[in-house]
Amino acid sequence: MTVLILATLALILNWILEYWRHSRNVASVPIRIHVNGTRGKSSVTRLIAAGLRAGGIKTIAKITGTLPRVVLSDGREAAIIRLMGANIIEQKYIFREAVKDKPQAVVIECMAVNPVFQWLTERKFIRSTISVITNSRPDHLDLMGSTEQSVAMCLSNTIPANGVCYTAENKHFTLLKQVADKRNTIIHKIRPTDVTKDELDKFSYIEHAENVQLALAVCAEAGVPREVALRGMQKAHPDPGALKKYVIHDGAKTINFYNVFAANDPDSTARIIEMVTGDLKNVTKIIILNSRSDRLFRSEQLLEAIQGIDFSYVLLTGEIPEKVEAHAHKIKIPKNKVIAMGEPLTEEIYQKVLQLTPGEAHVLGIGNIAGRIKYGAQIVAHFKHKMIALNKAKK
Repeated sequence: MTVLILATLALILNWILEYWRHSRNVASVPIRIHVNGTRGKSSVTRLIAAGLRAGGIKTIAKITGTLPRVVLSDGREAAIIRLMGANIIEQKYIFREAVKDKPQAVVIECMAVNPVFQWLTERKFIRSTISVITNSRPDHLDLMGSTEQSVAMCLSNTIPANGVCYTAENKHFTLLKQVADKRNTIIHKIRPTDVTKDELDKFSYIEHAENVQLALAVCAEAGVPREVALRGMQKAHPDPGALKKYVIHDGAKTINFYNVFAANDPDSTARIIEMVTGDLKNVTKIIILNSRSDRLFRSEQLLEAIQGIDFSYVLLTGEIPEKVEAHAHKIKIPKNKVIAMGEPLTEEIYQKVLQLTPGEAHVLGIGNIAGRIKYGAQIVAHFKHKMIALNKAKK
């Protein structure tokens, strides 16, 4: 019994010591930015870090997007290797390693979905001086609650006490402000009003104006001039899941492929499809919807989201094409527009797209990029490599 008591006391003392060490590490970084939201977290985290670096602020960023990464103070990236899956304790180790480089700022993407874990991440691990909430859209309703309001309340767990918060959320801003006011935090609503098309065109990928506007506001809060921060953002590496366009010239045909897999909630997906193809008339529009066996409901939601959008065909790829096809028929999507393909060699997907393209087509990959064999990622890689190979052949 004595041994058990002593072991318990030793464990408790070790926890207290670890917490004290972590608190000291956190306090040593004057600017701590916690980025939360439904969509755009990874992009905004990268943009803020790039803008701060351009302004001479030594910054380390941690991204948990398509591929978990740490962006070092010189812009280089290091992969995060997870042997046991994602865990919020990871944030403690990020600070432990980051302080060795003595950064002036740390920008961390929120990795928690569960509201309790979001609260713990903010209060115990990050204690942000600047909070960012990109937006609040209906997603992860099984963990965040069944309404948009409950999602917003869940995201508000990362609003700090006695700090400042920036958000591009408009619909539920009042709710977020009520929480911020209770915590004596100043909250700013950012609208994409002064980011021009010319400025967005200088990015190497398709970036959203509201993401850039939000990141610029945070950089300004840290004292970095707009033009300096923007130049840094335009030169930064995008997230692997960033919205990109690949233009493939194959003989007399042109295929414009868009990687929209990162925006896998219905609202964001529909918005992006409208953004990139809404003004296009009299061209073939093909949607590749990739499914996972454990996320049938998400695939059904995406079908319902694109139901009212103008498209020529939807190719159903992934693990459960027959079930997704059944739902497409159920919601009255014309049968001649639905093609179930499953998981053939990705060249067969490409050849089917080429066959359906009379002269020019705009192709959008949506749904789950991962899964049992990461089939969505394979599709993106195939179209990208096809573009590179055909361009080389023409030179």
